[in-house]
Amino acid sequence: MKWISLTSLLFFSLSALATKPDSSQSEPIDTTVIEQTSSLVAAMDSMMHAPYFEMAESAKLTFDTGFLEIPKNEIPTFSDSIVKNRLDSLNLRTPFNVVHNDRVEAFINLYAVKRREQVSRMLGLSEYYFPMFEEVLDQHDVPLELKYLAVVESALNPRARSHAGAVGMWQFMYSTGKMYDLEQNSYMDERMDPVKSTHAAAQYLKYLYRMYDKWDLALAAYNCGPGNVNRAMRRSGSKDGNYWDLYPFLPRETRGYVPAFIAAYYVFEHADEYKINRVAPLKTFFETDTVHVKGPIFYSELSLKLDLTERELSFLNPAYKRDLIPAYSDKTNILRLPREKVFEFYEQQDTLIASTYETMGEENDGNLKEFEEDRVYYRVRSGDVLGRIAQRYGVRSSEIMRWNNLRSSRINIGQRLVIYPKGGNHYAQKSEPKKIEVVQDGGKVYYQIQSGDTLWDIAKARGISVSQLKELNKNVNYSRLKPGMKIVVGTNG
Repeated sequence: MKWISLTSLLFFSLSALATKPDSSQSEPIDTTVIEQTSSLVAAMDSMMHAPYFEMAESAKLTFDTGFLEIPKNEIPTFSDSIVKNRLDSLNLRTPFNVVHNDRVEAFINLYAVKRREQVSRMLGLSEYYFPMFEEVLDQHDVPLELKYLAVVESALNPRARSHAGAVGMWQFMYSTGKMYDLEQNSYMDERMDPVKSTHAAAQYLKYLYRMYDKWDLALAAYNCGPGNVNRAMRRSGSKDGNYWDLYPFLPRETRGYVPAFIAAYYVFEHADEYKINRVAPLKTFFETDTVHVKGPIFYSELSLKLDLTERELSFLNPAYKRDLIPAYSDKTNILRLPREKVFEFYEQQDTLIASTYETMGEENDGNLKEFEEDRVYYRVRSGDVLGRIAQRYGVRSSEIMRWNNLRSSRINIGQRLVIYPKGGNHYAQKSEPKKIEVVQDGGKVYYQIQSGDTLWDIAKARGISVSQLKELNKNVNYSRLKPGMKIVVGTNG
């Protein structure tokens, strides 16, 4: 089962810092090495249908899709000696152990010959993402070449998802994402956030490096788990933990990751020599900036106010899953925009939030409900009482008071309440009016209060408003209603 692809590859790169073992091979090359790394090939092929490239076909695009492929018979080829010299040159200026062997050659052929169009798209994406990665990797004091790991893991697709459930550019599993404080709920998944997931990846790679003291072994452990790496070390009998000694004993899928990483590094550095055209971005990372959002905003509202397409917003902010920036009571969310739109956003933010609240209110019969993983935000409307709201969500009034720091059960129209529904039922269910038994005495109709009753329930059952019910019972202290008490709920005639 896949762990965190990013980490595994990242660690390999750094392992070269400590030692650069002989790359010669003592065993026949496994000709199926690329087929074994099926997830890598699948990630590359998925680039042909990625939403940001579909978007580029419209008038408002984020990427220029102009792709000019050369005929197959004109694709440049180079002798083994030239390729080896280039790899040796890279090896001299990087902490990674850049070697030349048949396995690396197989992946160079995959990138530079068989999947040239996919690589052209990744080259374009790299102009946007690599400056972002380098900034984060530098903060964690790890080699900047680790950026090429995301090429192997996800083909630079922030919304990539493996068959095992790994998500994002760095392919984090759910549990590991939680371990590194990546928020994952119904509205957002920070495993798909390019910046936050890169921070998490750098931290996780350091952890694995401390475990093995070799970056390439940490890389392998990321992909297949420390247990498999430890088993390969025992079976190989390697005393110094040389990755290439362990290679035959690693899981088949894992064997291709280090060669693929070296090949991606090489081909990206020598793309011009191979005449691989770049799908150039219309916006670079440095032409964007982030803003803090203090309330919920629909992409549709942003699109209208800022003259941006919803697909552009989705590309710049892949962590939001439902075209909505959610609201949280304990933090603000981050939105990435083109720099020229930042000032305009701050001018329009209050209007955008108000418009979103209005839209949500209309969609929910006048009540605002923003649904997160384990909470609901409810906006009080005319006729609401705390007991009735509590009953609707299967909780107690005292719980709502505690969650919202209320000193009394009094609530006001327009007030927003945070509620944690029982059983995780985030959606308020509309209930039928309660049926009550009444008795007539003279010219009035009475009802005996039962446990759990609220004025709202009683009024609704009688088809009158709470204010009308209070008018019928002017001398009653409504804060002291108890089961067994009788109140007037109507008149005869």
